[in-house]
Amino acid sequence: MNNYSDRKDRVIVALDVDDIKDCKRILSNLEGQISIYKIGMELFTACGPKVVDLVHQTGAKVFLDLKFHDIPNTVASACRMATRLGVFMLNVHATGGLQMMKWAAEHSRAEADRLGIAPPIILGVTILTSLSEQEIRDEIGINRPMAEEVFHLAELAKKAGMDGVVASPLELEVIKKYVGKDFIVVTPGIRPAWYVTGSDQKRVVTPKMAFDKGADYIVIGRPIVQDPKPSVACEKVFAEIQ
Repeated sequence: MNNYSDRKDRVIVALDVDDIKDCKRILSNLEGQISIYKIGMELFTACGPKVVDLVHQTGAKVFLDLKFHDIPNTVASACRMATRLGVFMLNVHATGGLQMMKWAAEHSRAEADRLGIAPPIILGVTILTSLSEQEIRDEIGINRPMAEEVFHLAELAKKAGMDGVVASPLELEVIKKYVGKDFIVVTPGIRPAWYVTGSDQKRVVTPKMAFDKGADYIVIGRPIVQDPKPSVACEKVFAEIQ
């Protein structure tokens, strides 16, 4: 899965904007370059499901990044609704527990089967890349080391029947080695070598490093969408992973 052409198809661009106009601008600029877009809380809250349809109209796929985290029944219902939107990928917080993740996966797949469509890839979010080791210990109260906690949550997600996890590139190799090479890892916290603007993410690597470590998909936002010429920035990312 690590040839150059295949890597290009596994670059997910985060549509981290708050209106349809900006979304259309990015989609227009990146048409023919990017095949998967991430729709997060900001854009979905501003525009609703119609933005999913907008991406689908371009022929691209959607990673619906809403990180559901609630009681099992509520999350299961939310995942069922997300499946009806025809998304390619969606996620829930792994810290919601085994039953919550299990119901999310089961209800999503059952709804896809009922509709006769392909089920979405469903992922458990481990530890946000904005958090440091000190923060998860002192503020959240997780006493085991970051890598151990991420590994624990990845194992829990697999036990629950999830397809994979969202995890920092720094924990990639451990997950692939011990949870399984076929267990999908989607990696945020990606910053191209040429991108020098400050970041609110602490555990980051370059696109090439993430793929070399075994990432199945990488998510890139601001380096591309905030560039005056998104298509040029995208080509720079492709050159970096070549």
